[in-house]
Amino acid sequence: MQTATAYVARSPDHCWRMFVDPALLTAWVPGLRHARVISTGADGLPSEIQFRYASSHVYSLSYTYDAAAREVRWAPRAGKRDAVRGSVRFDAFDEGTRVSYSIEHGDARSAAERISDDARVLVEAFARWMAGSRAG
Repeated sequence: MQTATAYVARSPDHCWRMFVDPALLTAWVPGLRHARVISTGADGLPSEIQFRYASSHVYSLSYTYDAAAREVRWAPRAGKRDAVRGSVRFDAFDEGTRVSYSIEHGDARSAAERISDDARVLVEAFARWMAGSRAG
C-alpha cells in the first residue's frame, strides 16, 4: 500500500466535507469521468459509489466512515481487478490540515495507471484543488 501526505490551508472539517461529497470527485481525481452513488448509509454518506474513468475502467467501491476521526476507508465491490482500496484521514496541523492518503491498486492496473493513481499524485491533486476552492 502506498501512503502520502499533503498540507491544506483549510480546516479538517472543511476538507472532510469536500472529500465525502461525491459530486465533487471529478473536480480533483485525475482521469475520473463520472462518479455515481449506488447507495447511501443512514448517515446520508455514500456507502457505495460506481466510478467510470477515461481509461474505460469501471468499478464500484464500498465506503466506511469515522466522522469523529475524519477518516474514510474504501474497498472494491464490483470490478475488483480494476479497483483500488485505501483510506484518507484529515488531521489538524498548524493552521490547516494534514491529509494522509493511502492506496492499493487492483491487479488489472497498468504501470501507467499506477503512476497516475499514485498516492502522492492523488493527495497533491486534492491539496491543489482545495487551495483553489473558494468555498469555506
